[in-house]
Amino acid sequence: MTRFLISVVLLWISSFAWADEVMLTGNFTQGGLIIGQTEPGSTVIFDGKEVEVSPSGRFVFGFGRDFKATADLVIRHKDGSVEKRDLSISRRDYNIERLSGLPPSKVTPSPEFLERIKKENAEIARIRAINTQEEWFLSGWQWPAQGRVSGVYGSQRVLNDIPKRPHFGLDIAAPVGTPVVTSTDGVVRMAAKDLFYTGGTIMIDHGYGLVSVYSHLSKLDVTVGQFVKQGGKIGEIGKTGRATGAHLDWRLNWFNERLDPELLLRGKPQN
Repeated sequence: MTRFLISVVLLWISSFAWADEVMLTGNFTQGGLIIGQTEPGSTVIFDGKEVEVSPSGRFVFGFGRDFKATADLVIRHKDGSVEKRDLSISRRDYNIERLSGLPPSKVTPSPEFLERIKKENAEIARIRAINTQEEWFLSGWQWPAQGRVSGVYGSQRVLNDIPKRPHFGLDIAAPVGTPVVTSTDGVVRMAAKDLFYTGGTIMIDHGYGLVSVYSHLSKLDVTVGQFVKQGGKIGEIGKTGRATGAHLDWRLNWFNERLDPELLLRGKPQN
């Protein structure tokens, strides 16, 4: 509730400060997604990089797990006027778990799998770089499955004193076969049955660099290129890939920035 109230206050401040020129909605915190509205035809530069603006004047950007405390946003309007704003991004504390005495095979993949992992990561990176000029993300966001939240964004494990990559998703634990639906309208860009780390994996393009990922699936009900509507069944929860139990690992990316999908939701997944 506190996080929601902070977001509302920040949104109110942004709307007031920017008057009718630019509207920003979202969470100004690490892992947060921002959706902006400006005059069509404007140029938007976020943190030194130009951001695509839709024909209706909408644009999106986000803050990764360890994003810095401030960022610049510049809007160049069609009449030549320029707005410059300093954005403040709040810092978050993440859970760090340390495990020791594990077999080396559980910490670092064997050489025989490294080439496979490299190829799979290259395809994932290619999809995350797609910049589809569609506003499918405007359909909103909903929980993709019913179950218990078993893992949260930003947490990290240190295995045998080796820091592993942070967890960039939201885990929902449920029995194998539990339906998984798409949280948002979009086009399926990946429907892979057996990736090394994530097993059955679906990636959905929501437009302008926003891509969601659904991992460890036991069944896939969609194909690459298929358009899916919010709430439509796309697969079933499983424990494929490097999973220790049945769950859905759900992630959201804005290009190379890994965002926290839970910030976009209200309530619990079983509601």
